[in-house]
Order: sequence, then C-alpha cells, then structure tokens
Amino acid sequence: MAILEMADVNAFYGNSHVLFDLSLEVEENEVVALLGRNGAGKTTTLRSITGVVPRREGHIAFRGHETVGHSVDQISKMGIKLVPEERRIFPTLTVHENLLVAADTARDARPIDEMYGYFPRLDELRNSQGRNLSGGEQQMLSVARALVQRPDLLLLDEPTEGLAPVIVDDLREVFQDIVQEDVTVLITEQNVDFALDLSERAYIIEKGANAWEGTVAELRDQEDLMEEYLSVSVAEEAD
Repeated sequence: MAILEMADVNAFYGNSHVLFDLSLEVEENEVVALLGRNGAGKTTTLRSITGVVPRREGHIAFRGHETVGHSVDQISKMGIKLVPEERRIFPTLTVHENLLVAADTARDARPIDEMYGYFPRLDELRNSQGRNLSGGEQQMLSVARALVQRPDLLLLDEPTEGLAPVIVDDLREVFQDIVQEDVTVLITEQNVDFALDLSERAYIIEKGANAWEGTVAELRDQEDLMEEYLSVSVAEEAD
C-alpha cells in the first residue's frame, strides 16, 4: 500500500508554473529516488509534499489523507519530516540542544542516544554550537533531528550537496543502516550513485514533469536514459 500518493500535481511560485501534472507513489518501508538535473523540480516536489509551496493543485495523499490545503505544521504532525538542502539547524544552540528541541516536539521521540550511535561525531560535538560545525557535521545534525522525531516518511533533499567525499561515504553508511530499519524515504540527489545505492525504485523528472519511472536495476541498465536526463553514463556512475 502506498504511504504517499501524488497524482497530477501542479505547483506554482507566484505566476510561475513549476510542476506539471506530476505523479509518483512511495510504498511503506520503501526507499525511492527522485532524480533529475538541477532545476528539474525535485526540491519543489518535496516542498509540495510538505506544504511549503503555497499553491498546489492535484492530489497529494499521505496514508490516504489529503494534504493539499493543510498547513506545513499540520502535514509535519502527520509524520512527514523534511531534511532540507539548507539544513536549517539552530546555530546558537548546541548539538544536544538541537536534538532536545526536535525530541520535545515529536509525538514519539526516539532516544537521543540512538542518534549519537548513528553519528558518533555528533556525540563528540554535543556541547558545540551549531554555527561552529562543518558542513558535513551540520548535515549529520539535520538528519539526526529528523530521525529523532521518528518520521513515518523521511524526505531527504540533496543530502550530499557540497560535502567532501569522505563525509559522503560516512553518510552513505549511516543511511544504509537507517533504511535497513524499514524507514520510508524519498530522496533527491545529484549524486546519482549515492541515491541508487540506497533506493529500490526511481523517478526521473524533467522540467517539472514525469520523464521515467522504474526499478533501480532497470535504470542502471539504460545508459542512454541516464545520459539523456541525468548527464551521466553507466561507466561514470560506477566510478
């Protein structure tokens, strides 16, 4: 059964029409990659799901309940958590205080010590203010804040953007552990290899519209498709 359904969704920023009859589904305990070039509409799709985009048309349902017309807070309380590309941690709070704030606003928070188990580096930095963290450490904290709230659906928006390769490898290991716990995830990524390593199915969007959907295995077998829509070849993706 689909936990998330989007059907014929159109989204607008002011007078700008940015999503065009977009449709996708995410099943319970599934990891799905949403791929496309920069500007294809991936972030707008996640923002439409969470209600950040002010004008949406079409059908977006979470566990069978329509979300179009609901506020960002109402949608968050349904169990959808977004880890935004900008991270948005509290810069003047410590790592531990950031996690406490997230836990205090959760329906059924996970123990903060579990987050330190996922991210030992955060345990070392628990008394450091958010503004003093590196980009990779801020991303770890942003993910940990979402996980501590025990989301039913975790939305990851470009989690490896701007990170050093060694940090990307660390995040890959953490996410692989997370998805083995049957967490439902929709991830957008420019790092195609990273996204496909985690995912079971994928959607490709182009100029705000559906261009392709299928399994990760099917996508890996279609070099021409990856070159056309993602500007990568199978050889490059395997490097």
